[in-house]
Amino acid sequence: MGPTPVVSVPPGGQNGAPPLSLISSGMSTGTPSPLVSSYAASATPPIPGAPALPTPFVFTAAEWPTQDHVPDTSSPEVQEWMHELDGFDIPTWSPTVDGTCAGDPAAAEESMLRGWWTCGGITRETDITACPRQYDWGVSFDDGPSKWSEKLLNYLTKENILATFFVVGSRVVERPGVLIEEYMAGHEVSVHTWSHRPLTSLTNEQVVAELGWTRRAIQAVLGITPTTMRPPYGDIDDRVRAISLAMGMVPIIWTSAPSSGPFDTNDWKVAGGMVDATTSFNTFEAILGNASTLPTGFIVLQHDLYEVTVDLAVGYTLNAALTHNPPFSLKPIGNCSDIPTTDLYAESNKNTTFPYTNHTIITSSDPNTTSSTATKKGKPNSVRDGKVSVGLTVGGLMLSATVCGLL
Repeated sequence: MGPTPVVSVPPGGQNGAPPLSLISSGMSTGTPSPLVSSYAASATPPIPGAPALPTPFVFTAAEWPTQDHVPDTSSPEVQEWMHELDGFDIPTWSPTVDGTCAGDPAAAEESMLRGWWTCGGITRETDITACPRQYDWGVSFDDGPSKWSEKLLNYLTKENILATFFVVGSRVVERPGVLIEEYMAGHEVSVHTWSHRPLTSLTNEQVVAELGWTRRAIQAVLGITPTTMRPPYGDIDDRVRAISLAMGMVPIIWTSAPSSGPFDTNDWKVAGGMVDATTSFNTFEAILGNASTLPTGFIVLQHDLYEVTVDLAVGYTLNAALTHNPPFSLKPIGNCSDIPTTDLYAESNKNTTFPYTNHTIITSSDPNTTSSTATKKGKPNSVRDGKVSVGLTVGGLMLSATVCGLL
């Protein structure tokens, strides 16, 4: 047993956040913070080998898909991006009904074969799901940039914390200045789709459109193309994985542990009126306690889209993490995963093995039996990091899965 975790709940009002008991859905506690810094075109980013910032982005609606809608798949851009899948064996699983287990019980029964994270927490070797070193905390915020992100950025700067921001394309074109400030401050930037739909519920073409347009938006604003992504709701299966990897993006999901479930603060449930802030913080306390017992580090899910979620972060959860006993090291996910920052963007990446790509391998003595998979070196049927890695042969295909809490 490790040291007993100590978590103290602050009285409230720290860093501009209201008392915990007053944080609720729909409340307004202040005005958005203005941008602290602005950067001229040709400014040098903090990434060795990355290009200078491009000409300031100007949004022209006719040049982009409708915000917060699944993009049209008949556009020339999507048709061009579909060629990135050429030569890769994309699994033929049909889209799920709505990305949920209850909405598609037939797909849920096949979750192990599908590699479906939503139903069973199944991951693959190419998924990034935890920081390797114990007590390393992978800090991440989803769904921005928003009008409240600046408040979070000010706090992170004050506390000398770097994070990974999983950004939505529809928000990037809306608030390019916030994204530039995140990037230039040294935070990591990753793809989180254009309209935030469950990706397993979309067709191949729609998945390509969601990833491609977000990638293009980030590149237009920052001049760089992320080599990582996070599926909304964590909704990913082997079909979506293969598409993402074929497009040069490695999936990142938050940690799940057999004894505690997902490391999700449930801050989004407060914003949605499903739980109160005290319940959300209690969930976070449980995460802290469970994290201390893991043999590895971990990745936590938080959000910067709403004022409520930012108040929870700057006033409570991050403060509790910083004062925790034993202490945690708060880091962006690429950094805690020992991935050089240069590898996180296509323009600066000189690593020929990251991002991982689909590749055809021989899986039997019959040279005609092959499997197009995306795996790092690992042994099937082995226990790693307290989880069980399972090797399956299905229809001649060798699959490797990591199952949390099922076996």
